[in-house]
Amino acid sequence: MSETLAEIPPHIGFILDGNRRWAQDNGLPKLEGHRRGYDNLKTIAFAAFDRGVSFVSAYIFSTENWNREKSEVSYLMTLALKMVTKDLDELHKKGVRVVWFGTKEKLSDKLLDALHTAEETTKDNQGGTLILCFNYGGRKELAEGVKRLILDGYGADDISEELIAGYLYESDIPAVDIIVRTSGEQRISNFMLWRAAYSELLFVDKHWPAFTVDDLDAALEEYKNRHRRFGS
Repeated sequence: MSETLAEIPPHIGFILDGNRRWAQDNGLPKLEGHRRGYDNLKTIAFAAFDRGVSFVSAYIFSTENWNREKSEVSYLMTLALKMVTKDLDELHKKGVRVVWFGTKEKLSDKLLDALHTAEETTKDNQGGTLILCFNYGGRKELAEGVKRLILDGYGADDISEELIAGYLYESDIPAVDIIVRTSGEQRISNFMLWRAAYSELLFVDKHWPAFTVDDLDAALEEYKNRHRRFGS
């Protein structure tokens, strides 16, 4: 039996695609596309929280993105550091809780310290949770969880879905209700593999820097009109 969805999804995930293509279409350097995309993330996240969304996950740098040009990777590291340092005050004042999903591999100690400081500073905030999926991969999350599970002494007979879920990054973060991917690509690209098992999917032709609050409202309206079947 199908089930009508709640008016507002508790958890919305964004795959922020198209920053470079937006810049190219507008005759701008690709790094400017990333900067505009960065600014837009704050705009859309704050708007989502204002509308009653509790969790916003943003896929901003994958474990595969290290293969890009060094100058681009370096700039993305700078933007990530800015969000959890210079912009932390703004997030904190708005009551936003910051959570980081990702692996420590290849990240600088400076960025790791800043990410952990942002999490600690905002841990009691209740104005919405912003999950920064940075240096993140869904397979990596599962692999690291299983490794910790084994190190904690669990054996094959102990394995269950509930046990694995408890070893994910920040296991209190619920499943993603709807994933929105911009730029017209129709795949999830290793994003939230466990939490996306029954996510609604929405693919939008606009590049991420051009995705507006009106587009967010349209996505929320689309979600409201869908039905969830969970295999039944």
